[in-house]
Amino acid sequence: MNNDVGYDALRGRLQNPCFEIIPLKGVEKQVEHIPAGSDVAITCSPDKGIPATLDLTRRLRDRGFTLIPHIAARMVADEADLRDIVGQLDDLGIRRVFVVGGDAEQPVGRFDSSLQLLRAMSDIDHGMEIVGIGAYPEGHPLIDDQTLLRYLKAKQPYASYMITQMCFDPEVIVGWLRRVRAEGVDLPVHIGVPGVAERAKLLKIALKIGVGQSKRFLKSNRGLVGRMMAPGGYSPDELLLALAGHFDTPPSNIEGVHFYSFNQIESTEEWRAEMLARLGGGKDLSP
Repeated sequence: MNNDVGYDALRGRLQNPCFEIIPLKGVEKQVEHIPAGSDVAITCSPDKGIPATLDLTRRLRDRGFTLIPHIAARMVADEADLRDIVGQLDDLGIRRVFVVGGDAEQPVGRFDSSLQLLRAMSDIDHGMEIVGIGAYPEGHPLIDDQTLLRYLKAKQPYASYMITQMCFDPEVIVGWLRRVRAEGVDLPVHIGVPGVAERAKLLKIALKIGVGQSKRFLKSNRGLVGRMMAPGGYSPDELLLALAGHFDTPPSNIEGVHFYSFNQIESTEEWRAEMLARLGGGKDLSP
């Protein structure tokens, strides 16, 4: 594909990305750097739980964003708890959610997986119109690839799109997309990439959300620590430029970019503005 075509596609995705944030002290100050009208996903951490996610959703409701709170299956006690959660979201006018299994070591109730929760949600009257799910290009340390594919196909009827977990290898992402497309998974895909974060700040955030105590999280994010703790921090230039030619090309058809910001919105947004300027400058940006 012509580089200009790929760069145009990447520029389009970077103009309207999703910013994922964590419900921690100080996050509302960082949110001020997110452009009005942006998609903003709000996570559930093992340490903070769903109440913190709902509380931050409530506080950001009038900021002009499209809010996408996470519902972590392993943090939902039962059907009554699920009804209460989606009821609160309905009252807030939320129409998009992201359903994930969650990083809690042990489920608090009967839901152990996102598939179980999605099925339970389908039996509840609610106003959620768009539902996102996670996907694993590099696999999962606790689940074999065939089981992951079977679960992904089973979740597809309940979902509107999928977001890839962090992967730093564009060839792995493209190869995975070809395989799941061949197996009949046609959900739009949003590429999940880390934002731009300094090492010290990243470590501070990790400790606050309980990452140091969560073996499940660490096992599910192989390579994250090494890549993001490298001198100078991490920026997604190389990964996104390598994927640029696949954004509008079958079978990949990559619909969007999802920033795992670790609440480092200011630095991520500065990088995004610089990258958009470079992409609009007609330069050869091939990695």
